[in-house]
Amino acid sequence: MTPENAISVSGQSSIRGRMESEAASGEAIIIAPRRHPWRWIGGAVAVFLMWRIVNSMIYNENFGWDIVAEYLFSPVVLSGLGLTIWLTVVAMTLGIILGLVLAVMALSSNPMLRYPADVYLWLFRGTPVLVQLIFWYNLAALYPVIQFGLPFGDVLAEYSTNALITPYTAALLGLSLNEAAYMAEITRAGIASIDYGQEEAAKSLGMSRVKTLRRIILPQALRVIIPPTGNQVIGMLKMTSLVSVISLYDLLYSVQGVSARTFQVIPMLIVACAWYLLMTSILSIGQKYIEKLCARDAL
Repeated sequence: MTPENAISVSGQSSIRGRMESEAASGEAIIIAPRRHPWRWIGGAVAVFLMWRIVNSMIYNENFGWDIVAEYLFSPVVLSGLGLTIWLTVVAMTLGIILGLVLAVMALSSNPMLRYPADVYLWLFRGTPVLVQLIFWYNLAALYPVIQFGLPFGDVLAEYSTNALITPYTAALLGLSLNEAAYMAEITRAGIASIDYGQEEAAKSLGMSRVKTLRRIILPQALRVIIPPTGNQVIGMLKMTSLVSVISLYDLLYSVQGVSARTFQVIPMLIVACAWYLLMTSILSIGQKYIEKLCARDAL
C-alpha cells in the first residue's frame, strides 16, 4: 500500500469512527449538502438571457404577432397543413413497408437479393433527398413516355410521363424511396439484434423462414426498431417542407404564397414554425410513451 492510500484509508477510518461514536452517544448527525454556487450563477445568467430574448420577441413590432394571429388558423394555411400531414403518413407508411423488404433482402444469403438491396441503400442514402425530389419531378426529361408490357413482348399500355409523375407522385416517390433506405438499416439492425439460436430453434421445429420472421424474429425486434422509427417520423414531418421546391402546396409553400402577396415574410415563417413545433411536440410525446412501453415489455 502506498503512503497516499494509507493516509486516505486512515482518514476514512477516523471519520467512520467519529460518526459511530456520535451515533452511539445519541447525538444527531447533521450532513450538510455540498454547496454549488456556480450552479446558481449559471442558472441566473440563463434566466436573464431567456427573459431578454422573450422580452425582445414580445415587444419587437417586426415579428408581426398580429399578422401571425390572423393567419395561424386561416384556411390557406390549414390546407397546407393537411397536405403536410398526409404526405408524412403516406410516405412514412410506404417507407416502412419497403424498408422491411429491403432489410430482409440485405440479410439474405442469396446474392441476387442482397446485392440489389446494397446498391439501393448506397444510392438513396448517398444522395440528398432534395436532389431526388427534383429528379423525380423532371423524370419526363429522361423518359417522355412510360410503357407497360411483357418482357421482350408487345407494349400493353403507354402513358405520358408528365401525366403520371405529378407533383404529388414526385413528392411521394422522393420521400418514401429515400425513407425506405433508412428504415431498411433500422429494421436490419433490429433483426440482427435477435439471437441466431432462436432462428435455429424455429428451423428445428419445421417452421419456414417467412413464418419464423413473422412470428418470432420481428415481434422481438420491434423493441429495437420502434424508438428510432419515432425519430424518423419526426424527421419525415419536417422533410416534407422540401416539396415546396416542386410547387406542391404544403404548409411551407402555403405560407410562402401568403408572404409573396403581403410581403410579411417573418410573420408567415413564424406561422409555419408554430405548426411544425406543435406537430413535432405531439409526435415526441407519443414517441416517449411508446418507448416506455417497449422498455417495460423488455423487462
